[in-house]
Amino acid sequence: MTDTPARLLKLLSLLQTPREWPGSELADRLDVTPRTIRRDIDRLRDLGYPVEASRGSVGGYRLVAGSALPPLLLDDEEAVAIAVGLRAGAGHAIEGVDEASVRALAKLEQVLPSRLRHRVSSLQNATVPLTRGDGSTIDPHTLTAIASAVTGRERLRFAYRSGDGTASRRQAEPYRLVSTGSRWYLVAYDLEREDWRTFRVDRVSEPFATGSRFTPRELPTDSGDAAEFLAASMSRTQPELHLDVTFRAPAAFVTARLPATLGAVEPTGEGSCRLCTVSGDSLEWVALRLALVDCEFEVHGPAHLVDHLRGLGARLTRAAAGGPAAGRT
Repeated sequence: MTDTPARLLKLLSLLQTPREWPGSELADRLDVTPRTIRRDIDRLRDLGYPVEASRGSVGGYRLVAGSALPPLLLDDEEAVAIAVGLRAGAGHAIEGVDEASVRALAKLEQVLPSRLRHRVSSLQNATVPLTRGDGSTIDPHTLTAIASAVTGRERLRFAYRSGDGTASRRQAEPYRLVSTGSRWYLVAYDLEREDWRTFRVDRVSEPFATGSRFTPRELPTDSGDAAEFLAASMSRTQPELHLDVTFRAPAAFVTARLPATLGAVEPTGEGSCRLCTVSGDSLEWVALRLALVDCEFEVHGPAHLVDHLRGLGARLTRAAAGGPAAGRT
């Protein structure tokens, strides 16, 4: 292989597999001499790739962890697998899958050849996850379009549907994407309203980066943190719930079935535990999450949550009474 750049890429691709390569085998693979392999290894080191050499009669090379992450080379199957995995995670606001994951997906999809983009879309369209998470599902294209606009500091146009169903068209300067563990939110400066706003991403559609660049404005918080701004915004629009709940099940059982955003439970006995926390989530969502723990529980407060659960229980009882089993004797 006489084309040096192509040979270096092929060599790097081989070294990124988790094994040690004898110099003679690399030379055979690339159809060059061992001396050329040694020179190419030196070139990769000059480019910042930490290639380690072992001594002995048959010298070997392997890529090791360095102080910085070098560019990775992926074959078609690896690229598709990573893109599908990132899309699956990005479509739901899963705890731990934050804006960095969405940025990675945006970068990967930008450079994927069209044939691979088609494979990724086909795989995702043909696959339905058993668990969809606690929040609404989101088109990964929407997330990646927003993330790209945030990174590129481009003004964004999009359609938005508010909680009461009102539709509008917005133009904004996107600042950050924030995951709450159950939903994604966009923190942005709304140009028409001349003020900062938060948008639920599952209510965003038709995102379009206009190409118009902007200098980011200063977020009106002491720390300039988007998550802090979102939390303050949500607390203004939705009162906090001061939860006090006893579960008739071991703490480990309950912890495994409650989202971490609701806080930690404290054991109160061998087969019981208690949750005392403050939640900014909606009354309906909290009630559903408590019911999904799948054990007996008692809500000591707040009173309006007790009332909501009582009404929900009555509706479920009536629904069950009207089922096929109701007429059997």
